[in-house]
Amino acid sequence: MIDTSAFQGKTAAFFTLGCKLNFSETSTFAKMLQEMGVRTAQKGEKADICLINTCSVTDVADHKCRQAIHRMVREHPGAFVVVTGCYAQLKPADISQIDGVDLVLGSDEKASLVQFLSEGFVSRGGASAYMTRKTKDIKSFAPSCSRGNRTRYFLKVQDGCDYFCTYCTIPYARGFSRNPTIASLVEQAEQASREGGKEIVLTGVNIGDFGKTTGESFLDLVKALDAVEGISRYRISSLEPDLMSDELVSFCAQSRAFMPHFHVPLQSGSDTVLKLMHRHYDRQLFADKIHLVKQLMPDAFIGVDVMVGCRGETPECFEETYEFLASLDVTQLHVFPYSERPGTSALKIPYVVSEAEKKLRSKRLLELSDQKTHAFYARHIGQQAEVLFEKAPRGKAMHGFTKNYIRVELPAADAREEYDNQILPVRLGDFNHDRTALQLTIDNQ
Repeated sequence: MIDTSAFQGKTAAFFTLGCKLNFSETSTFAKMLQEMGVRTAQKGEKADICLINTCSVTDVADHKCRQAIHRMVREHPGAFVVVTGCYAQLKPADISQIDGVDLVLGSDEKASLVQFLSEGFVSRGGASAYMTRKTKDIKSFAPSCSRGNRTRYFLKVQDGCDYFCTYCTIPYARGFSRNPTIASLVEQAEQASREGGKEIVLTGVNIGDFGKTTGESFLDLVKALDAVEGISRYRISSLEPDLMSDELVSFCAQSRAFMPHFHVPLQSGSDTVLKLMHRHYDRQLFADKIHLVKQLMPDAFIGVDVMVGCRGETPECFEETYEFLASLDVTQLHVFPYSERPGTSALKIPYVVSEAEKKLRSKRLLELSDQKTHAFYARHIGQQAEVLFEKAPRGKAMHGFTKNYIRVELPAADAREEYDNQILPVRLGDFNHDRTALQLTIDNQ
């Protein structure tokens, strides 16, 4: 039993880097502290506790993590500072040497964050401590279903990864694939519904791998969640193409609540590079999955992850990737320049792409992405749609998303507080001023 008396009236500040999974976990940590009597610090207010949830997907991410830690220590002098997340798992000793850091928790230990925080906060002695386990020993699963200050809920359904792609440190940072039971996830979705939630995003590291721990399957999970009353929308955050079964796509196409919206990592459109990366598919399989989605859901939004400049990506391989992506009916490209990660087997590949060339390749793919996204949006101008609106600061434009993830904008003059977290029928208009959303009118307004 944790004594919460020492936390009554205290304040906490949070900073999150990286993926949606990290943001989901941080929101859950904040909720747990709130239940212990800890209030989230307001902007400019000095906090008693600081939590930094880190990322380590690239060298740039590592640098941003260090900057964030130093900034939090500087802005909240005397606070009890906790660092967790992927960077904390991979570089705990380095982080513990940073002045002002009190506690570093690895991927297994953050499941018991409140316990470690309680023990450290009450008996802090000046020297920082870190608790991390080796990859093979990371076995805990920290449940997370929270929305923080967002409209949408983020439900963590899986953690870890068994793939060990040559460029990636995530299996070392988060451990092997593991998951909770479908029954427990359904309970969390039902609780989100009782709290008024209407949309849930399924998050994880490799969520299509769901079921290894419990002998269930991701398709079983999707079917069970689709039956939860009160939740109108689900989105799947990211799904590896080799785990994107035809049965799953077919079910989503006719399901009650799973949206026509997919995010599928490609990384490279060159079979040569895919083999060097140790990916589990070739470009033909990827193309087949995209064609199936568009056949069953012609208006589906499809986002694609692409890595540029990895070792072994010759100019010819990049051109293959560019032409392959240009030929596919996808909506948006998330482009990431390759970053060397210590300890990865990619470092053994001899061909190295210069930083200047990485920037040029990224620019070309981002331009292609803009063309595809704008064309997708333009096809829907004038159509009717349903939008889930998100809360906007007073006097600012209100935003939301259609079922197929088109971002929309309602001018501040037309925004209403009662629209927040409501699904309303709209008619899609032309692009807004910076072409990041479609303007709209609300039907029967």
